[in-house]
Amino acid sequence: MTTDIILGLLWRSFWETIWMTGASGLISLIIGLPLGLALVISGRDGIAEQLWINRILAALVNGFRAVPFIILLIALIPLTRLIVGTALGTTAAIVPLTIAAIPYYARIAEVSLREVDRGLIDAVRAMGGNRWTIIREVLVPEALPGIVAGFTVTLVTLIGASAMAGTIGGGGLGDLAIRYGYQRFETGVMIAVVIVLIILVCGMQWLGDRFVAKLDHR
Repeated sequence: MTTDIILGLLWRSFWETIWMTGASGLISLIIGLPLGLALVISGRDGIAEQLWINRILAALVNGFRAVPFIILLIALIPLTRLIVGTALGTTAAIVPLTIAAIPYYARIAEVSLREVDRGLIDAVRAMGGNRWTIIREVLVPEALPGIVAGFTVTLVTLIGASAMAGTIGGGGLGDLAIRYGYQRFETGVMIAVVIVLIILVCGMQWLGDRFVAKLDHR
């Protein structure tokens, strides 16, 4: 295989991986952060304590997190077909990636939110602040560096999971490594994919760390 062909395949697969990671990451942020908030505020001594709701949410989150991604990938094929019309391809892979990422990020966000100083919450309550004021003015702003750091970790994890999605034709760098690097014994392709994945992960982690550092020095 010529260098031009390899570069062309790498370029296409790179953007497929970016699309899968970006779309599933964004959805996991939109749903996972409120879910993490719900776990915190409905828990014991939370600002809206509802232990039965908390237990249900925790059970759902733990249940999905307990399933290995490769099993979840296969188990969700009927749902993926229902949503996007096919179980193959880059867009189809976004469905299981998103469902795997939401509970993962929810737990990371929950940890960051629980670390917020309880004294700040009590102070806002003493000044007459309601639940939404506490969430908007205390919980989210104070936990923001941790929330962003957790989102970065989630994106990095999604890159690895998107590569795994290549085992069922999900597209992206993982699919390229399997179809050409493994099945066709193109060692050069496999090495190139590994290098690109390392650069992508390191670059994403660096950007996330820089953003967190700026938030810490606000």
